[in-house]
Amino acid sequence: MSAAAPEAALAAAAPVEGWLTEAQARRLHARAAAAQGTIVEIGSFRGRSTIVLALAAGEDAEVVAIDPHAGSDRGPQELAPDAARGQDDHAAFHASLAAAGVAAQVRHVRLPSARALAEVEGSVGLLYVDGAHRLAPAREDVTRWGARVAPGGAMLVHDAFSSVGVTGALLLECVGRGGWRYAGRTGSLAEYERLASPLPRTERARDAARQLAQLPWFARNVLFKALVLARLRPLAHRLGLPAGMHWPY
Repeated sequence: MSAAAPEAALAAAAPVEGWLTEAQARRLHARAAAAQGTIVEIGSFRGRSTIVLALAAGEDAEVVAIDPHAGSDRGPQELAPDAARGQDDHAAFHASLAAAGVAAQVRHVRLPSARALAEVEGSVGLLYVDGAHRLAPAREDVTRWGARVAPGGAMLVHDAFSSVGVTGALLLECVGRGGWRYAGRTGSLAEYERLASPLPRTERARDAARQLAQLPWFARNVLFKALVLARLRPLAHRLGLPAGMHWPY
């Protein structure tokens, strides 16, 4: 199977439940189409982003989808494990891949990301992170899995500058430690380029400033979430949360 065009990949993924927007899926497709080597996804849920990655990459690339399907960390306010819910997600994930014709191309690792490092050999060409959004696990994904990305490779992180934990992880690891170049974002999908060596001091300061400039947008998203949780969704929409969107992405 050759790589699919963005429109075909998006059409195949559209019926699958998930939070990746169309614009974000296009960015993910473009990076997967250009990726050299293994593509790793952390947090697959029911397969929406997995399908985009697999169809963009084509048959020569290995796509590794890591998700324990434990029914936890699966969406807004759904943090606690739930075995029945997780098993439903697991079944839906594999059914989605089969319907899209990519089941043979995707290797599913049903483990938490911290325990799955040994399941992937060598370096990674593209890392897509949409796992647990609390600070500790998000930081571990960015740090430990990010270290596996080859120089010149990319890391895309969902809910960046939207989730408190994910944003904190990125500020600590990608701003505080360096080793990455911020390449911009599509909504809450932020992209980083893995560097062979740290940026010079001046360039690193500019790169940090570009990321810190996203914090007002982050504060806006946190406000929207607080209003939704307070059952003030109409007010959130009046302040800018797009119509029909339950949560800012």
